[in-house]
Amino acid sequence: MDPDTIMAAIVLGITSSTIVLFPIARALARRVDRGSSGQKMSGEVVQRLERMEHAIDSIALEIERISEGQRFTTKLLADRHGQQELAPPASTSTNRSGSV
Repeated sequence: MDPDTIMAAIVLGITSSTIVLFPIARALARRVDRGSSGQKMSGEVVQRLERMEHAIDSIALEIERISEGQRFTTKLLADRHGQQELAPPASTSTNRSGSV
């Protein structure tokens, strides 16, 4: 056999294999895809997920309230600290010896 005949046989074999195997691979891929999306969740699972969603929303709201309180407290402390630095020190004239 000469090299041109071998090359033609290889090209013909690859082409025919592709033509035959591609539709089969596509059909298998569709079957796998349908199988994963075809499963439905039971009503119990859906209700449980809804309860979890509501609980997570409630937790998120409470965390937001806590962080708002923390920001408020931090602001108050910063304002108090700023006022103490601006105010002159109070002079205390007390007799430390104990005599009046």
